[in-house]
Amino acid sequence: MRVSEKTGRTVEEAVSVALGELGVRREDVEVEVLDEGSKGLLGLFGGRPARVRVTVKEGVAERAVSLLREIMRCMGVEPEFAVGERDNEIFIDIKGKSLGVVIGRRGETLDALQYLVNLCANKHQGQRKKVWLDVEGYRRRREESLERLAMRLADRARQKGRNIVLEPMSSHERRIIHLALQSRDDVCTFSEGEEPFRKIVIAPKK
Repeated sequence: MRVSEKTGRTVEEAVSVALGELGVRREDVEVEVLDEGSKGLLGLFGGRPARVRVTVKEGVAERAVSLLREIMRCMGVEPEFAVGERDNEIFIDIKGKSLGVVIGRRGETLDALQYLVNLCANKHQGQRKKVWLDVEGYRRRREESLERLAMRLADRARQKGRNIVLEPMSSHERRIIHLALQSRDDVCTFSEGEEPFRKIVIAPKK
């Protein structure tokens, strides 16, 4: 949380100084007047400056990073966070050493973190934004790996003339498989089973 306490001849002057230090606009902060100040005798003697505490309002991105930093500390890692924002989406790439524990088995820990962060960071926010988490480009590499797997298994299904059933995957990873094969005219895909054991089936077209 970014906070600045400043003084000035007036409350507004003190607020203006704090805004300049924080590099934000008036609508982006909350102002607490600690002392309204006084002009003193005849406006000359014994006066006190006004004093304010200015706190930058936390948006979804700031809240997400604050939560992640605390969770990472409890997990025993101290990464850096690269934050990007586009429309109503926020992209946070977690960078550092020994981050395998953050990814988990097939990204399960990362997916759970992403779900938790979305719930907490968007709470009481006027505009909801989708937060996407990644670790050193893991999701892109995983997506490319799944696309290659989909093509290889589709070829096998066509050659053997029988269905190929994949292991259980998250809805996000199942979608990658579906999209990778949707343009092929020799196989089709569908999902079966109940979460969290729902699987994709790649079937040759008759």
